[in-house]
Amino acid sequence: MQQADPSPSSSRTAPDAATASSEAPRGALDRWFHITARGSTIPREIRGGIVTFFSMCYIVVLNPLIIGTVPDSTGMYLGGGTEPNLPAVAAGTALIAGLLSIFMGAWAKFPLALAAGLGLNAYLAYSVVPLPGMTWGGAMGLVVIEGVVILLLVLTGFRKAVFDAVPAFLKTAIAVGIGLFIAFLGLYNAKFVTTANGTPVQLGNDGSLTGWPTFVFVAGLLLMFVLWVRKVPGAILIAIVTGTALSIVIERVLHLGAFAPAGADGPGNPGGWAMNVPAVSEFPVQLPDFSTLFTVDPIGGITAAGAVGASVIVFSLLLADFFDTMGTMVGVAAGADLVDEQGDIAHSQRILVVDSAAAIAGGMGGVSSNTSFVESTSGVAEGARTGLSAVVVGVLFLLSTLLSPLVGMVPYEAATPALVMVGFLMMTQITDIDFTDVEIAIPAFLTIILMPFAYSITVGMGAGFIMYVLLKLVRGKARSIHWLMYVIALMFVAYFLRGAVEGLLL
Repeated sequence: MQQADPSPSSSRTAPDAATASSEAPRGALDRWFHITARGSTIPREIRGGIVTFFSMCYIVVLNPLIIGTVPDSTGMYLGGGTEPNLPAVAAGTALIAGLLSIFMGAWAKFPLALAAGLGLNAYLAYSVVPLPGMTWGGAMGLVVIEGVVILLLVLTGFRKAVFDAVPAFLKTAIAVGIGLFIAFLGLYNAKFVTTANGTPVQLGNDGSLTGWPTFVFVAGLLLMFVLWVRKVPGAILIAIVTGTALSIVIERVLHLGAFAPAGADGPGNPGGWAMNVPAVSEFPVQLPDFSTLFTVDPIGGITAAGAVGASVIVFSLLLADFFDTMGTMVGVAAGADLVDEQGDIAHSQRILVVDSAAAIAGGMGGVSSNTSFVESTSGVAEGARTGLSAVVVGVLFLLSTLLSPLVGMVPYEAATPALVMVGFLMMTQITDIDFTDVEIAIPAFLTIILMPFAYSITVGMGAGFIMYVLLKLVRGKARSIHWLMYVIALMFVAYFLRGAVEGLLL
């Protein structure tokens, strides 16, 4: 994803498009969204919205499988209870995405849809909620705090200082590292790779690929890559649906059941499904369960993580969320020809405000921080130029809340190829890093490798920030470091040493 600062001005409105039409608007809808002025039509906007929805609606399946299957430190899952409640997480995911996409389209009038951010949700699930004393409510409370901070940065104009403080290569390295982390999660959760006795991990359950669930994973991954290479809209969703249908047929015929490791009680069931057993057990359309909403506890989150830990978590979320938005906004605007000669984007301040509110709404909804989706460019490629397309996406997300029970029949093996695919897409940004410069290469290298190897996004980010500051200091370039980078590096040092400090004090 491109990382750039368009330096938008909130005091003036840029021309809606370089190719603006001189035709008179045709009705209230046309006037509100500037459809004719931007050289588009209502059918084209609807078609673009549908394409965008099918390009990103995989998040309704994927987000529950990431944050809905991991218990917090107390053993509780999102939505309440000691067992995963995936339909509730799916319904909440679709609801928040729908409302925010409509807000973006109707108010900011920009063809940009929003949903729970990948990478952000993985960070919460695997780096935040396992902290001692941390609950899902506390983690979502920290997400709300992060959203408030981003909103204040946007409203005060301080976002430029924060954006400039972090070197571009570190932002890229963070994205690449998260991509590797997500890809590893996909491989591991599908049991394509597993833990081993002689080595940290191995291929399959015994060093080779065996079992029908593994076949579903491999087939889904290959199909996903083939469709993506062929530029088929909705490639990720098509592959997930195909893999799910295949797994349902296999389970109906072979009755594989759930995976169970071998142990003292017997051989287990190493050929079973890793998470959900793919079976149609209930009517797929029903009233949604919104039990994830408003389960936030900011005070509990701060108490569990500590002041320093909570600050690091909030900053980590802010960094990934805030900068991705800038790059996505520029990419969509450029594709839709909505950047004027001065580099300004129409309604840019509103776009950033909506995206900031999305982080708050995601936390309040209990479904992780929501952010702008680069998949919106697929709708732009289909002809979308206005916020009407984002409204269409939002309406379709709201309708999908009624289909949340379908998530319960999607096995890991059908869904996790999407994690590998997303990991690949994020990994492609590594070409933007100059590995011939050691001041860039070493911090970037540590950031990238420590996320999957230490199984922590925070560890990778902290190592990169600290090493960047250290190398600049030892090479006599202290004045070239933004003062905020010193603060951030010291925060990460305190975060890494918190265990040793607590041991000395207790």
